[in-house]
Amino acid sequence: MKNKNEIKILKNRSIIKFEGKDFLGEVGIDGRIFKALTYARISVGVISQQAVENGISVLVNESDSEKAVNCLIEEFENERKSGKVSQIFSINNVSVLGFVAPDFNKIMSELERNNIFPLILNQVLAENRINLVVTSSQDEKAKNIIEAEIFSKPKTVHLAIIGHGRVGSTLIDQVLQESEDIRNRKKIDLKIVAVANSRKIAFNKDGFNANWADEVSVAEEKSSVESLIHFSQLHQLENLIVVDNTTSKDFVKNYTRLAENGFDLVSSNKIFNTAPISEYRDLRNVLTKKNKKYLYETNVGAGLPLIDTIKLLHLSGENITRIKGVFSGSLSYIFNNFSVREEKFSTIVKEAIEKGFTSHDPREDLSGNDVAKKLLILARELDLTNELSDINIQSLIPEKLGNLNKNEFLNSLDLLDSYFEEIKENQNENHVLRFIGELHGDLQQEKGELDVQLISVPANSEIGQLKGSDSIFKIYTENYGENPLVIRGAGAGAKVAARGVFGDILRLSENK
Repeated sequence: MKNKNEIKILKNRSIIKFEGKDFLGEVGIDGRIFKALTYARISVGVISQQAVENGISVLVNESDSEKAVNCLIEEFENERKSGKVSQIFSINNVSVLGFVAPDFNKIMSELERNNIFPLILNQVLAENRINLVVTSSQDEKAKNIIEAEIFSKPKTVHLAIIGHGRVGSTLIDQVLQESEDIRNRKKIDLKIVAVANSRKIAFNKDGFNANWADEVSVAEEKSSVESLIHFSQLHQLENLIVVDNTTSKDFVKNYTRLAENGFDLVSSNKIFNTAPISEYRDLRNVLTKKNKKYLYETNVGAGLPLIDTIKLLHLSGENITRIKGVFSGSLSYIFNNFSVREEKFSTIVKEAIEKGFTSHDPREDLSGNDVAKKLLILARELDLTNELSDINIQSLIPEKLGNLNKNEFLNSLDLLDSYFEEIKENQNENHVLRFIGELHGDLQQEKGELDVQLISVPANSEIGQLKGSDSIFKIYTENYGENPLVIRGAGAGAKVAARGVFGDILRLSENK
């Protein structure tokens, strides 16, 4: 026996639309439409009036659409001549979904979040029965969303992973290893349906498994956002999240287009959040308009709950007066070790590279650019309008090494040894070196002051006691006074970063 609450889909339907003025209020219009179509042996489905559009919509079988339009043009010839009816036309390739739901508001919210906007909506309030007309290209997608809401089925979330290097591949493995547990505990079915790098993209509409790397290696489709959007539309995939694990300046240019086409965004890539403030704000406007989310907790502090904490403090009206700390896990590791070990600076840097703590190009860390970007991201969370060019950055790379390529630079690391050894020896007793970022000044103004520099601090101070690759952030506020909120923990490593990205994916999934 069929479930009386099952969702039924009627495909191959067309909407016949009337548009005009002073037309809806006339008595007998529905009867005339029904009578004319019945005489023409055309089966009539829903008749719906839309006051906002000053129109009427009639549902018929797609095979009858042309005949229905001609029939009604003839029936309403006088109204067309008088201007009461401006046009009669058909919209083909639509489907009707019929179901019972006591709370349709939540369903409508989920449909809109997935860029599904019903063409016709008919409700029988006494029975909680709903007839929904959508384009045929979205009917299965709509059905999946409605079923998840009505029957409490696991909600399917489709992931597109862009970049499968250290962080990306670790993230994929984490998702695959924990997907079953998440499905059982959270009623969320995570499916990785696309994996891409800068050259090619691999698709699997049923979701990749542990052999994902093999499928990606034999993929032949050229990597493009167009192919990803086309794939998602072709297979009517709901609850879409694109995850940017790259450091690409080019891929971030696609964020707006992805949001406009139904994707939420998760990114460990810091580039967009440090783009010119006009671009930064334009994306936020699109996200608001399209009801999409963009999470990037790992942009600063890897897996630490830093950005979210600052957002909450700021939104609550807490006046943040200063943020100071060790922002880079790689530079934390380098100076934590260099300060207490009898090793050359170049040796410690090579260790950090081997452990996977540094950026793909270590010059991004040593130049201070990575810390500067992180500092700017936090400044913008406070609605400051600073640009990268506003930041005072002390680079750790001597000018004579600035024009070398990556390999030449790595082969010349020993040229840094004497310089940093001298800095180390010239410190006060019981002091250590730390590379810090600091946001200060009057943060109630349009811009704050941002500094990135190498400093010497007492070894027994909070910052001086850092170990390994830990980061530390001290958030000073008006109410906390001289007792800052301190967030401290692992600040580098592929597993830590991937776990932070995974956390953003789950937060988005639960809120969908």
